[in-house]
Amino acid sequence: MPSVASLVIILVIVLVLFGTKRLRDAGGDLGGAIKNFKKSMSDAKNGVEDKVDDAVEKVTKDDPTVIDAEVKVKDQDKV
Repeated sequence: MPSVASLVIILVIVLVLFGTKRLRDAGGDLGGAIKNFKKSMSDAKNGVEDKVDDAVEKVTKDDPTVIDAEVKVKDQDKV
């Protein structure tokens, strides 16, 4: 495990090589990318749930045999 002193030395070297402006820009870009990724994942999850709900609603409205088949199976189980 590196000591605190060695981490500070590495940080100073990185600051000298790249400068604070470039590091600040890189940090902002990384933060924006993470934020956009999380938003995309959330939107994709919500979109899939909406599509499943729409498909289930369409099947139950358009095809009454699905409901009949479920009733017949339940009636057979009771006998």
